[in-house]
Amino acid sequence: MSYMRIRQAVVMVGGKGTRLLPLTENHPKPILSVADRPCIWYLLRSMARAGIEEVILACGYKPGHMEVLGDGSDLGLKIIYSYEDEPLGTAGAMKLIEDRLDETFLAANGDVFADIDIAEEMALHQSTSSDITISLTPVENPSEFGIARVDETGRITEFKEKPAPEEAFSNLINAGVYVIQRSMLSYVPEGKFFDFSKDLLPIVMKEGKRIQGYKLKGYWMDVGRPYDLLEANLSVVRREFGDRPFPCEDACVRGEFYMGENSKVANSELVSSIVLKDSVVCDSNLNRTLVMAGCKVKGAHISNSIIGEGCTVKEGCRISNAVIADNTVLEAGTQMDGGRTV
Repeated sequence: MSYMRIRQAVVMVGGKGTRLLPLTENHPKPILSVADRPCIWYLLRSMARAGIEEVILACGYKPGHMEVLGDGSDLGLKIIYSYEDEPLGTAGAMKLIEDRLDETFLAANGDVFADIDIAEEMALHQSTSSDITISLTPVENPSEFGIARVDETGRITEFKEKPAPEEAFSNLINAGVYVIQRSMLSYVPEGKFFDFSKDLLPIVMKEGKRIQGYKLKGYWMDVGRPYDLLEANLSVVRREFGDRPFPCEDACVRGEFYMGENSKVANSELVSSIVLKDSVVCDSNLNRTLVMAGCKVKGAHISNSIIGEGCTVKEGCRISNAVIADNTVLEAGTQMDGGRTV
């Protein structure tokens, strides 16, 4: 049986990313860098590979910043930017653009790192004649997410948002990539804050509509905390760069390593660390550290930390478990344990 091709997607990018502060003071979470590309770029690439042609970005927090993604032509996409006058929630953001949506469309939360097989999810949605299909993935600690119970056909029979450990009946969580029939938006009120998972799904389930679960294939992670952002960078390096050598000068490198365009690493030791574009690291020791774009690090010891864009870390600094805000200058000899899990 042939089905109508799904060509359109909506990506919700309105979250504030408070757990990633201070990095999100200047940038929305979806455009924080993962190997010198915005985190959301990998999700958009997955969409393009699945045949999506048009992506509407539902922008909320820091409107005007998402435009660094351009028009999508580098991925063969057409990106359209939609803005909210006030926060409307994930379902409310879709309702706002309802008249621009196809009968069946893809939707996703833009604050996850996802390099996944979306085509298979779309095919399952159509073959099961579902009203909503939700990507599911297993995690070790489901209490931080919304969990789903599925029957033998894959139909979702129960949801629970952020259960206590003793209430977690499943380790399958909502991974935030959906295929939706536009008719489901009829349950969403106009101009009101309305969440997709907390508000819309319970109504749709009560109405007896078919909500299908799809166990996603590929790499997915929630980039909600500094630790996750570093892990996303390290995972991309493992998957896409492997053992590719980078032109360091007298440097000892172990574990995952990436060095961006116009960056320099010299006379340093690095373990599982990332140096993004336009940065200089010399005479330093980095262990599980993400140095973001445009930084200068000289004569420093840094571990389990993220150094924000445009920072200067001077000689004799010892930094651990820290997330440093953009454009910070750490003077010579600074000692800091930031107490963050990175």
